[in-house]
This record gives sequence, C-alpha cells and structure tokens, in this order.
Amino acid sequence: MAEHVTGLAGSPAELMATLVSSEGRRNRHAVYDALRAHGGVVAAGEGLLAVLGYAECLRALREPKLRVQDERSHDVVHPGWRSHSSLRGFTDWMLYTNPPDHTRLRRLVTGAFTARRVAALQPAVERLTDRLLDRMDTAAAGGTPVDFMAEFAFRLPVAVIGVLLGVPEDDQVWFRAAAAEVTLALEGLTDLSRLARADAAMDELSAYFTALVEERRRRPADDMLSALVRVHDDDGDRLSGDELIGNLVLLLVAGFDTTTNLLGHALRLAFEHPAHAARLREGEPGFAAAYVEETLRVEPPVQATSRWAGAPFDLMGTPVPEGTKLLLLLAACNRDPRRHPDPHRFDPERPDNRPLSFGGGVHLCVGAGLARMEASVALPRLLRRFPGIAPAGAPAYRNRLVVPGFERFPVSVR
Repeated sequence: MAEHVTGLAGSPAELMATLVSSEGRRNRHAVYDALRAHGGVVAAGEGLLAVLGYAECLRALREPKLRVQDERSHDVVHPGWRSHSSLRGFTDWMLYTNPPDHTRLRRLVTGAFTARRVAALQPAVERLTDRLLDRMDTAAAGGTPVDFMAEFAFRLPVAVIGVLLGVPEDDQVWFRAAAAEVTLALEGLTDLSRLARADAAMDELSAYFTALVEERRRRPADDMLSALVRVHDDDGDRLSGDELIGNLVLLLVAGFDTTTNLLGHALRLAFEHPAHAARLREGEPGFAAAYVEETLRVEPPVQATSRWAGAPFDLMGTPVPEGTKLLLLLAACNRDPRRHPDPHRFDPERPDNRPLSFGGGVHLCVGAGLARMEASVALPRLLRRFPGIAPAGAPAYRNRLVVPGFERFPVSVR
C-alpha cells in the first residue's frame, strides 16, 4: 500500500490528472482525500463526475438510471472499439451488460455461488491451501525466499475457480499472465493503440475456452462449464456463443484476480500488524472474517468502477445529466471519514464495517462470498504453518489504477 501523505491541493481536474500519473497511483489515498475535500461528488472533467463519498457511492451503485459501460457507451467514448477483441470480449461479460441481458446472464451462474455452495467448498479450499503450503515449504528449502504471489496468492484462487469451472489443473498456471494483460483494457485507456497486449490475451483465452467447450460437448462433466454448454446448445437465445465464451473468461479472470490481490494485501498488513497476525494464527473465532473485511476496506482489489447516466437524476444533491460518466472510486469511498472514523487506520474490530469493495446493486460481485471464504480459510493456515514468515524484500506493485495489487511479494518462511 502506498504511504498516506497529506498536503495535496488543486482543482478536481488537476487532482484527477495527478491520480492517473505514476506518482499519483503510488499515493492514491492522499489524492482521494484531496479530491474529497471538494465534496462527495465532484466535477472532474467535461461530462465526468468522480464519486468519493460512501453514501453517494452506495446510492450510485443501486441507482437503476446508472448503467455500466456497454456497447452503447463504447460507441460514444471509443468509436473504433470493435476493432479490439479485448473490448469486444468485455461487452459479452455480464459485468458489462445492463438489464435485461445482465439479469438473464447472471441467473445462469448465481447458483454456483450461493452461501450453501460456498460453504460446501470450504473443505476443498482447506485441502488446496495445505497442498500449496507444502509446495511453499519445499520451495523454501535452505532458506530460499519464495514469491508469495506466484506460489500461493495466485495458485489458490485459480485452483478453486478451476474446480468450479472444470478447468484442468495443468492448464491453470499460464492464466495469470493472460489475465493481467486482459485487465489492461479496464484501465480506461484513451489511446486504443495501447490495447494490443490486451487483445492478444483475450484472443488466447477465448481460443482456450472455445477448445474446452468442444471437449465438454464430447465428454460432459459435473462442472459449471458443462452446465453452461448445455444451456447454450439447448437455447442459443438464452446464452449465445459469444456470451458463453465471454463469461467463461470473466469467471476465470474475476474468480482469481481479485482474491489474489486480497491475499497479497492481507499478508502485507499482517506483517505490519503482528498483534493481528497472532490472533489469526491462534484461530480466534470470527477474527479472520473481520480481518478480511477490514483488508477489503483499506485496500479493495478493484479500486474503481464506472457508470454512465442513461437518464437524468439527482445524486444526493448533485444533478446528473443524461450521458454523464461517473467514476466510482471505491477505495476512496471506503475511507470516507463520514462513514468510517479514523479511516486510514487498519482496525479489524471496526464496528458496522461494510466496504463497497465488491460493488453493489444488481452488479454486486457474484463471487464475493467465495473470495471472503478463501481468504478467511487461507490466512490462519498460512500463519500457523509458517509462524516465522517474514518479508524478504519490498513487494513490487502493478502500476495500475483500477486493479493494482502486487506483481511479486518475496517472503521467507523459515
């Protein structure tokens, strides 16, 4: 996490320009505070509002007049977007569709993420965690540092989503690099020529799932992929071929990338707060869940999302004309002092802690419960298995605004 600094000043437009710079991304919370000094909703550019207040963001996430960035909005913002497979792929994701299409697509997958299904997955998560800890132990023989991100934080959630989707274990390792490239297209690039890497990664993932779909047609299995293939084959209007492939890519990328970032930040915070780490290690009832929730508040895996106004409305006193784009800065809203006193302090015992890290309204992340469960299971087991775990160097950060996280996090487990 970037250090919290104070003293930034400037107009909202100037501060937004700072935020998207490399230095601004490193000190994002200082920029958020400076922006919030102008209000919970601020005019940050022509036709652009930035939302920094918790109450305002919660209202925006639930406002039916606000729509996600779909084909219609891409036509306005990026007229040449259809020449980029990464952007075309996103418009097939339920994450980037609006009702009624979003409702139709979401119904096809929500059954796999109910509280009962997530609870039933916990024994598998425990087994996968212990197996990965054995792997880390072997890799650390002789005191060799290991990269926590590559060896654990990535491998656990991708293994879990692999179990759900039916992705063969041998195919999972290369997904991390491809997913990182695909999410470049989430960064709001105005220069579409920079999307070449995202396009190539989307093409690679789409080709992989196209082949896997054909395999499941020949040999169905008891997994979500087989179920979605049956839905498409039975009724293409209910799930088109492009939607099938697009949402398989979404479930893969969103299924592990957010949890990977959550685990990385959670371990870094454990190093910074050894008393909290001790409570996790000791298995204090309920503490792991509270610790994960506070980690999500101070460092949400996805730090921002966007909406555009399909019709004019009033956002808690701010008029929003039709066509206005809203940047919902989730990380800033989670640290709104009107909602969370002393917001920059990490406190797992914070009362009534309800971060907006997984969004809200109809687009509330379908896998939020699974991510919380994975982290709550993994962290105590990690710290018990390696009571002497410690940083072996500074973590390397992604230079991203929307999905930052760590590229590498070297640790010593001896």
